[in-house]
Amino acid sequence: MLSTTSLFAVSAEIADPVVKTNLLYEWVGLVPGTMALSFLLILFFGKKLPYKGAEIGITAISLSFLFAVAMAFTWIIDTQSVLNGDKGETAAAVVVDDPIGVGETAAPLIPLAEEGEKARVTIDPIVKEFDWLENGNTTFGVGTLVDGQSVMMLFVVTFISLLVHVFSTDYVGGDRRYTHYFAFLSLFTASMLFMVLSTNTLQLIVGWELVGVCSFALIGHWWEEKANSDAALKAFLTNRVGDIGLLVGMITLYFGAGGTFDIIDINSQAVAGEIDHTLLLIASCCLMAAVASKSGQFILHTWLPDAMAGPTPVSALIHAATMVVAGVYMIARLYPVFWDGLSISGSNINLMALMGGITCVFGGALAFVQTDVKKVLAYSTVSQLGYMVLALGVGAYTAGLFHLFTHAFFKACLFLGAGSLSHACHHTFDMREMGGLRKIMPKTFATFVIGSLALAGAFPFAGFWSKDEILAGAGVWPGTGGNGTYYIPFWFGMLTAAMTAGYMARVIWLVFMGEYRGHAHPHENGNRITVPLMILAFMATIAGFLNMPKPFADFLGIKDAGLAFEHWVEPASVAHFPAISHASPSLSLAIVASLVAGAAAAAVWAYYRRLHQMDPKATAYTDSFVANNKLIRAGHTMLVEKYYLDHLYTHLIAGGTKGPLARAAYWFNQNVLDGTVNVAGRSTASLGRFVYRYIDQGAIDGAVNASGLGASGSGQVLRGIQSGKIRSYATLMFGAAALLAAVFIVVV
Repeated sequence: MLSTTSLFAVSAEIADPVVKTNLLYEWVGLVPGTMALSFLLILFFGKKLPYKGAEIGITAISLSFLFAVAMAFTWIIDTQSVLNGDKGETAAAVVVDDPIGVGETAAPLIPLAEEGEKARVTIDPIVKEFDWLENGNTTFGVGTLVDGQSVMMLFVVTFISLLVHVFSTDYVGGDRRYTHYFAFLSLFTASMLFMVLSTNTLQLIVGWELVGVCSFALIGHWWEEKANSDAALKAFLTNRVGDIGLLVGMITLYFGAGGTFDIIDINSQAVAGEIDHTLLLIASCCLMAAVASKSGQFILHTWLPDAMAGPTPVSALIHAATMVVAGVYMIARLYPVFWDGLSISGSNINLMALMGGITCVFGGALAFVQTDVKKVLAYSTVSQLGYMVLALGVGAYTAGLFHLFTHAFFKACLFLGAGSLSHACHHTFDMREMGGLRKIMPKTFATFVIGSLALAGAFPFAGFWSKDEILAGAGVWPGTGGNGTYYIPFWFGMLTAAMTAGYMARVIWLVFMGEYRGHAHPHENGNRITVPLMILAFMATIAGFLNMPKPFADFLGIKDAGLAFEHWVEPASVAHFPAISHASPSLSLAIVASLVAGAAAAAVWAYYRRLHQMDPKATAYTDSFVANNKLIRAGHTMLVEKYYLDHLYTHLIAGGTKGPLARAAYWFNQNVLDGTVNVAGRSTASLGRFVYRYIDQGAIDGAVNASGLGASGSGQVLRGIQSGKIRSYATLMFGAAALLAAVFIVVV
């Protein structure tokens, strides 16, 4: 059975929903379907084609991207039409909402917009679902859910994947498993898109696991080297740890919501208070374990830097648009569950905000001691993912998703830039063998610097806008407002801003400044590598303007452009989304945060400039107060050893399981279990012999033999009596009669 539904809610006033269909919304399932078909076609026919299957993958992702772009424009037009009060012919459902939030209630709200300001509006989710399977009276569906969040992710995933496909044709050209590589790129993209469009938690779990399987195949693409296979296994097994929490959390939600997997239904019940708070708390904590493993949160982040063993374009796809943002996307998709379960509103700390804040700082600190440029970017991703989780934890929903959006562009730019460096420097990522590349590789240099500035939150690049929204959303800075007063997460975020600028200044100096320290002959790469970098650098420059604060948009004379991303992406329906408050922008906060980041970058730059003056070939001080200070050396060693977490997991847990624990289990098996079984066996055998000899042979057989001998003797006696002579019989009868007569005489 096929059903198409548009769920709607009413706030501000009772409005008749306008339900219209749109072919793009109806057929969005073609996007993941096209990529899945590409996977099959490449596997079966790729090696027979001129470009070994790459042409199939690029064609499929190009079509998917064009569909996503058309859909994004349609969604924006529909949203703007209802925002302007024109329901239009393509609007799916109109929902009017209070722009600032007046409380958590499903009752109609009165708009509090200032005079002349439009109330919040949105198009409600469009759900298209097929019956998948039946179990008893329960039917499970599979389909597509179209709303601002999924439309945004469709664009990001297809855009980044398209550039990665093009980049890969040069980067992995001539690889022995070239066809296999492009096949799994297609399946990886299809899996993420399938998860993004999920209408229910069961479908989301399937997409979640498919993403993990594809990442395992791509991280271990060069499996001949043990380190690569180990990295793939580490990623796979670490994610299985978190997946236990995913399954328990989803099962809890299923029963808590009255036996439904439907995402909109679960969210609606959470908003209406129909799910017990304790169950929501348990589900939220379990799901946070899944987020920790999939999205690299401390302390389950250790797989993510090791995943750099895969081809660099894969690293860009994993870190920018697919696997690692799956956990963040899942939080946003089930946000009402976390909102109520973790009591985000009106609080000053919760599990999500704390986990995100710790990950921000601890991940960023590790980036300072890496010599591999990809490892620096990997730990940067850990830190930025923490930033997204922190944002969602403090109630800054739009800021968290906006940072996911902007981060995709500048992080993909940086990873592909690292691939460009490696491709030109004979496949090394060691920054100690680079230096002075700004003149040799000007395009890579320019795009890498833009990506770094965006990551560091420099104005006016993309990261500046999303980072500032997150800090404002903590509700600590005067005049910002928000959903609580999250002091600890705020200072975590501010410290992370400084650290990010610092370690990226270090990377730029070691890679592009000073003198070349390697032995290769680097050169600028061709268009298939540099053009994707330039496109991503352009997006990293302009993407932040999509959610400009209204005062800034008014200042530029483009009033309608203010908070565009928020209007397009954030649900406004009080039926299935909580009534969150939006923090006000703060110019003073933006200036202070920028100064903090700038000061950190300047300090690191001065450090390496001074080092270069002392020794042009040096990459670190070896004889100084900093290098010789015991406390600083201990801290540095802890960072180099990655907080000894790999020792904990590899040596103590895994090694202990394979070593002492395995030997102890073997000894217990041989000496206790087997000993007990052997003793029981010997005792049973002895008992059997006793029973056989003394009871069976002695008693039972003896009794049987005695009764047989008695019967035989009696037979012999009776045989003598039965002689066949009438005289003998008459004598016996007379004697018997005489005996009987005597008895009668005596008795009677």
